[in-house]
Amino acid sequence: MSAAAPRAGARTPLRAQWRLLATEPGAPAPHEGATWQAIAGPMTVAAALRERGDWSLDAPARDFDAQDWWYHALFDAPAFARGTLLGFDGLATLADAFLNGRPLLSSTNMFQAHRVRVDDALREKDNELLIRFGSLQAELAKKRRPRPRWRTPMVAHQQLRWLRTTLLGRTPGWSPPAAAVGPWRDVWCADAADGALDWRLQATVDAGVGRVQFSLDAPDVWWRQVESAQLVLEHGGRSWRQPVSPSGDTRLDIQGPALWWPHTHGEPALYTASLQLQSRDGGRRELPLGRVGFRRIELDTAGDGFAVRVNGERIFCRGAGWTPLDPVSLRSSPEACHAAVRQARDAGMNMLRLAGTMVYEEDHFYEACDELGVLVWQDFMFASMDFPFDDADFAASAAEEARQQVARLSPRPCVAVLCGNSEVEQQAAMWGAPPEQWRPAFFHEALPALCAAQAPGTPYWPSSAHGGAFPHVASSGTTSYYGVGAYERPLDDARRSGLKFATECLAFANVPAADALERLPGGRDTRVHHPHWKARSPRDLGAGWDFDDVRDHYVQQLFGVDPARLRHADHDRYLALGRLATSEVMQSAFAEWRRPGSPCGGALLLMLRDLWAGAGWGVLDERGAPKSAWHGLRRVLQPLAVFLTDEGGNGAMVHAVNESAQARDLTLEVVAWRDGEVRVAEGRRPLRLAPREGATLSCIEVLGSFLDLNHAYRFGPPTCEGLVARLLDASGATLAESFLFPLGLGELLAQRGGDLGLSADVERHEGTALLTVRSRRLALDVHFDLPGWQADDEHFHLAPGASRQVRLHRTRPGADFAGQLLASNSSTTVPLEMSLE
Repeated sequence: MSAAAPRAGARTPLRAQWRLLATEPGAPAPHEGATWQAIAGPMTVAAALRERGDWSLDAPARDFDAQDWWYHALFDAPAFARGTLLGFDGLATLADAFLNGRPLLSSTNMFQAHRVRVDDALREKDNELLIRFGSLQAELAKKRRPRPRWRTPMVAHQQLRWLRTTLLGRTPGWSPPAAAVGPWRDVWCADAADGALDWRLQATVDAGVGRVQFSLDAPDVWWRQVESAQLVLEHGGRSWRQPVSPSGDTRLDIQGPALWWPHTHGEPALYTASLQLQSRDGGRRELPLGRVGFRRIELDTAGDGFAVRVNGERIFCRGAGWTPLDPVSLRSSPEACHAAVRQARDAGMNMLRLAGTMVYEEDHFYEACDELGVLVWQDFMFASMDFPFDDADFAASAAEEARQQVARLSPRPCVAVLCGNSEVEQQAAMWGAPPEQWRPAFFHEALPALCAAQAPGTPYWPSSAHGGAFPHVASSGTTSYYGVGAYERPLDDARRSGLKFATECLAFANVPAADALERLPGGRDTRVHHPHWKARSPRDLGAGWDFDDVRDHYVQQLFGVDPARLRHADHDRYLALGRLATSEVMQSAFAEWRRPGSPCGGALLLMLRDLWAGAGWGVLDERGAPKSAWHGLRRVLQPLAVFLTDEGGNGAMVHAVNESAQARDLTLEVVAWRDGEVRVAEGRRPLRLAPREGATLSCIEVLGSFLDLNHAYRFGPPTCEGLVARLLDASGATLAESFLFPLGLGELLAQRGGDLGLSADVERHEGTALLTVRSRRLALDVHFDLPGWQADDEHFHLAPGASRQVRLHRTRPGADFAGQLLASNSSTTVPLEMSLE
């Protein structure tokens, strides 16, 4: 038996009739008269019960760790000429498997894959596979183990550190109560010869030469049937070939290969690899090996900093923490996963992080990131806890888990960082543990050695928060940055902190759109103070506050209103300002971090997507619909972007960034106004941005004369209430835009009376609605209330006299196009209606 999952050969799902049964912990195997429940296939207990209609996330919480769960599969023997392998890509978590009454395997690590040759145990018909998943609750209760040297507030049971399982579903403060139990990855079968194939494919580039190293481990019976084998690489209509022999590695060199880049900086060029075989019986076949990309990734840590360099270029990494698209099954279809990664890419994100609180993703996630040019920060699945690496069995299991995952991920060009853990160093330091305990040898010696040997082209970093006098200092290495956010620092802390790289940041209870609120228990009648809402508001266990409170703090700071009183008086207005606040805060922070001269090498939001309906950390709801912060981020994360900042006595400054590989000849425009529509200054100047270059100018340089635009000198009344900077192309079209409100938004939002001159022209266009939105006066936070429709852009500001085209797509079959257009600085709404006949 080998513990590694094969990377070649034909694997097919085990075709079987599956059943499920729960028993008390430690109960014997179910007898013949037991009441089994038919299920569709191998999946987690929660997913199986949900599919049967016996449970849902909206039902009362259920502890799936409290019972033993038995899976039974009845199947006929596959017709493989050279024997049969059974494979198990993930068993969560304490699993014992039996085939026709004979012990097959035992597993204590949900992140390990297994394959077993089963020829001797198979019958021609009616084979019975029985898998018992033991109760984690009973396991934790029956053994007395040493206490951890520090505690982890996010988990209720500190001794989970002994079990190699995901924390997702076991962290009551922020994840749905759907602990993973059962076969959470594929159960498959394969021909014993093909299924026993293992290969390693590694692409590197140096001095303009691309090199592919290929090693193949195949049994003698396989080689005896092969006349010849060739490694083939294909790209752009060309192919490169190299013979493969049973002994030794194969090396294939390519002069001047097309390089793989993150999409913000170039094209993610991929080469298709295959093994072409000539059999001794004259047949030909091809084994696909996947795709590889030639790139060089390095970590730049000069001056206590942290930045990722790809092919020598410094990349500002921005994105978010990736979570399973379905937190119940932990699975997704390749199509849904590709669409979700594309959505992140289209927002300007170029990095996704898989945090140590989650799970290793399926291959199709990494394939999508490879194809779409999205970097991956990959944590190993260790988070915050004091893991017992001095226990030999635990250490061996963790090492095998890491070996399997590194072997699987090392060929992926998208994988930019292999990170030992999530916040282990930080949690130890915050709990007061001495520095020598912050850095376990497993993360600082064993794992880096393994990664260097198996993934030499991918940098290793020991912990998500690492560097400086203590691990979570912002101005050195990497950190979890919550100065702006949970720690309620003012917005200028984004600069004053000297942030070098945030592996997670900017966590708020982001209010979703009305459609998502309708999916809360109780629907839209569920108010923020209601227990149903609070059950899904993220919090740290034991804390006297939650992330609704964090959002409310910035509503008060930005807009000068009392959130509690506003919630009492006008709940809808309270939600609207909450949406606006988190969007404005995130845009402000990223403008600081991306401006030229910033020491920041990147920042990743804590979470891309909510795990269930509610005001979660995600900037997308649990179905992937954008929230207000998502729309704001799309404007500040694009490769071509412009930002305005208030630099005090130095005036208002405009920053432009071009990350692409092409020079851009642009026009920079700055306009200032007061009283909602009176222009007080405007100016334009040519601006050439070289490839991957930024520029910073004073707005005075663009306007041509001095004005106290940011009211720094206080000579008389304020000059203006707002500024807008735009990057224009040769036709005058706006490519990027940024606003600055020197006096803040509070007074502008308070002036809700009067007619803004807001209007919208609506037309049908290829099954969608195309709106042209215009405003005579400044319109803040322009958004739509159109049930069953989703806008590709909203929660934007419109400068006086400006217009914007917005496309809306129907998300609910049969939904009428009837609703309204709103701006947060107006009490009036614009009716929207269109016949779809």
